Amino acid sequence: MLRPHSRALPFAAACTALALSLSDAQSGRTILAPGPMGVDLGQIQLDAAALAPGFRTGRSEAAFDADEIIVAFESGALTAQSAGDTIASAGLSPQAVSYPDSADFAIVRLAPGEDPESAAALLDGAPGVRYAQPRYRVYADARPNDPLYAQQWNFPLIDLERAWDINPGSSQSIIVAVVDTGIAHRDLTVSFPTRAWTFRNGDTIFNLPSLGTIAVPFSRATDLGPATSFVSPRDFIWNDTTPLDLDGHGTHVAGTIAQATNNSVGTAGVAYNVRLMPVKVLSNVWDFVFGNSRVGTDDVVAQGIRYAADNGANIINMSLGRSGGAAPAIESALRYAVDRGVFVALTAGNNFENGNPLHRFAEIASRIAGVMAVSAVGPDRAKAPYSNTGAYVEIAAPGGNSRLGPGSTVLQQSIFSGDSNSYLGGPEVYTAPRFDRFSYRGFQGTSMAAPHVAGLAALLMHQGIRNPAVIERMIARFATDLGTSGRDDTFGHGLISARATLRGLGLGK
Repeated sequence: MLRPHSRALPFAAACTALALSLSDAQSGRTILAPGPMGVDLGQIQLDAAALAPGFRTGRSEAAFDADEIIVAFESGALTAQSAGDTIASAGLSPQAVSYPDSADFAIVRLAPGEDPESAAALLDGAPGVRYAQPRYRVYADARPNDPLYAQQWNFPLIDLERAWDINPGSSQSIIVAVVDTGIAHRDLTVSFPTRAWTFRNGDTIFNLPSLGTIAVPFSRATDLGPATSFVSPRDFIWNDTTPLDLDGHGTHVAGTIAQATNNSVGTAGVAYNVRLMPVKVLSNVWDFVFGNSRVGTDDVVAQGIRYAADNGANIINMSLGRSGGAAPAIESALRYAVDRGVFVALTAGNNFENGNPLHRFAEIASRIAGVMAVSAVGPDRAKAPYSNTGAYVEIAAPGGNSRLGPGSTVLQQSIFSGDSNSYLGGPEVYTAPRFDRFSYRGFQGTSMAAPHVAGLAALLMHQGIRNPAVIERMIARFATDLGTSGRDDTFGHGLISARATLRGLGLGK
């Protein structure tokens, strides 16, 4: 099967090694990476030397120069000799003292084996010294300029900004398939015949007439990037290559994964450089009104999974699921995808308050390394009230909790709801829908949690981790433990931690 080229780090073959040492030819940096398939990541140790030449970490995770410190003396007229004497009086053995241009401090080279943090602590406040500190390494803060980013509590919650310092948004070489209701991915107008139908909303029943044949406008979601951001679209409801989103769910999910970022528009996405594969396997009321009675059953979803695996997807997001009996067609399709190198993120379910029934697809995920079942938390890192619990929950991610007040759901661009829900008001206001206008809407659910995990997997894949089972293991190992110590039925292994997971590679940021 053909795969798009990746800028992944090359892995050396070392079948018996627990960790592989990779060399970055440009920087000379040594990077610690997982070993071959089947290696227990619990045995991989981070190597301080893997940060960068001459840098290491100490009591905190901050990187600093291993040989030198910054010292500001009380008198700028100190000679190198007198400065050395001052340092020696603190019990240190300086090798050299230099005074950089445009600075009111000196750079002091320490004797081999002296610890920079300890040396700076000894000198800080000593007679004749104004301050002393290690030469900490500084990085650009990857805080997007998207104007609504301040409302995206979900990204700082998983330490995504500092993860972007390591990997800014993955790469176009990575393809994420969104197996869902479709994505608003192209501009066109389609003529549909409509049928009369009955709409039930609780105890209210509306008999809605046919609207005749109508011209329905569609547009690409303006904040999901250019048309080239979408590859190999497929619709298994209409059996064509135009998976139009008549609901908004798939478009919202796609936004969390790959919303255009740093474009001074709207919101940001986790892996904003990836390409998206829209795969429609779920229908909406408008699919029915437009004459198609096919719905998202196990066989339809299984086709979508297999199609994505066969057409270049590296990751699949499935913000869908069901309760009920066994699903061998889905399990077979998921195993097929993982065997072809595809990582899958799917939901743990939204029915905790409705008896917490077994979420069948999540239960399957717990048996397949490389498929993760995702539960949801709110801005307070507590379990979202709706989020299912069970032995199959493997990881948690932000899904939102509207009970905490405004701004507590997951914000992304989606189809403007007023354009697509005219049937809610009954026959008097029932009009033709349109799908060419968008707004930024707050959704909640494990559907919103799963794409955070899919996006994190895309960052890992761009770092060179291609094995779905290893991706799952890394996400689980570096998660932030919540609830009962260790793995539990509410949060699984904990809340995803984007930066900690990427730093699990031993990268120097």
